[in-house]
Amino acid sequence: MSDKIFIFDTTLRDGEQVPGCQLNTIEKIEVARTLEALGVDVIEAGFPVSSPGDFNSVVAIAKAVNYPTICALTRAVEKDIDVAAEALKFAKRGRIHTGIGTSPYHIKSKLNSNPDEILDRAVRAVKYAKRYVEDVEFYAEDAGRSDNEYLARVVEAVIKAGATVINIPDTTGYCLPGEYGAKIKYLMENVSNVHKAILSTHCHNDLGMATANSLSGVINGARQVEVTINGIGERAGNTSLEEVVMAIKTHHALPFHTNIKSQEIYAASRLVASLMNMPVQANKAIVGRNAFAHSSGIHQDGVLKNRENYEIIDPVDVGIKESAIVLTARSGRAALNHHLSQMGYELTKAQLDDAYTRFLVMADQKKNLTEKDLSELMGDTNDLQKSVELVLLQVVSGKSTIPMATVHLKIKGVSCAATAEGNGPIDACFNAVKKLIEQEFTLGEFLVQALTRGSNDLGKVHVQVEHKGRVHYGFSANVDIITASVEALVDALSKII
Repeated sequence: MSDKIFIFDTTLRDGEQVPGCQLNTIEKIEVARTLEALGVDVIEAGFPVSSPGDFNSVVAIAKAVNYPTICALTRAVEKDIDVAAEALKFAKRGRIHTGIGTSPYHIKSKLNSNPDEILDRAVRAVKYAKRYVEDVEFYAEDAGRSDNEYLARVVEAVIKAGATVINIPDTTGYCLPGEYGAKIKYLMENVSNVHKAILSTHCHNDLGMATANSLSGVINGARQVEVTINGIGERAGNTSLEEVVMAIKTHHALPFHTNIKSQEIYAASRLVASLMNMPVQANKAIVGRNAFAHSSGIHQDGVLKNRENYEIIDPVDVGIKESAIVLTARSGRAALNHHLSQMGYELTKAQLDDAYTRFLVMADQKKNLTEKDLSELMGDTNDLQKSVELVLLQVVSGKSTIPMATVHLKIKGVSCAATAEGNGPIDACFNAVKKLIEQEFTLGEFLVQALTRGSNDLGKVHVQVEHKGRVHYGFSANVDIITASVEALVDALSKII
């Protein structure tokens, strides 16, 4: 059996089913091209019969990408399959993904049918799809709660009908890893023609088991894993692409490999989070803001001595430049000395001991320590005033108005102003700021969080900018979210200048 694991990405289909995450066709193409650059094998581009927009998006994606197989979802309904085939006509490699529920819940209460009729409908759907494309994937919806013996009968029948891939979804995220793995193993051992098709996992995260179940499926014979970027999807989400890929890459005892270019993972994560307006939780594995951040003194000392003491993944392997040593009241001397050294302060042991004592007092008073705070700690009073300050901000925006912003800054005591347009009021503000800042910088992260409730909500903005290989953070909070956004950007830029 091959040790290649095919990565089937359904960010644009299952992932887009999250309320508020709908993308337009241009945005879907951008995501699809990013997935192609990432190295996914299959892109599930949509459910064409569901709406004209989904149909057009599948057509556009099929035209836009070259390497990945483009897959379209259908029910076991001839009209669905006809529409999917039409949407895939420009695909270099097209796949129709059809199927039906196989659990007692779906057969009786959802479909009002019986096991024999469901098996017959499954076979007819596969045969009908086979008229259009050679590559037909069949999904046994709610396979996680389906009887294994009946599931094996269905799988054997649809493979005989021409299915090339068999999707075994844990639709409700109910299975435990051992249970799901045993289900895949049962199919591998009891379906006589299973060698003629690839078994695929499609696990949901309702109990937080999606990644574990998918890996258990792979260990027991599945060779395709259905995933989404950042684990987005219905309810609690789908299996996370980055988690599966890096688990396989990190565990050398797992004799598998994928085509994923892992260095592109972080960029793909940020793109999807931005376009779908779904911020990644800070402690999300692999791509969360804190995934490679260390604040405990013991951990910081260990990482500074040897990264592998507390990191099983090199952040560079997923597209993150370096680990973050975050200064808090729990930080130790090693972390403080590391930051001071980067700022140009070289201290003796006695000087470091003295600085550390004063640092603990300051850290207890502040949640986030900046380079400005460390300068103050070292008695450098020349730079206590921010090098960049927001003096005035005026924004024009509305339904029938091109967003325009005028920004007045004071840079090292010198007043300056600029006006710019943008795709929205915040984009216009940022474009105006860029006109005034001589240094080149890249906006890496822009996160808005609500601190209170109501129309007078206080919003906190977190901004991350990159300059000459170093990352700088800016923060602000204001009832005016546009002002807070500009203040956060200015806060980050003041650390550069």
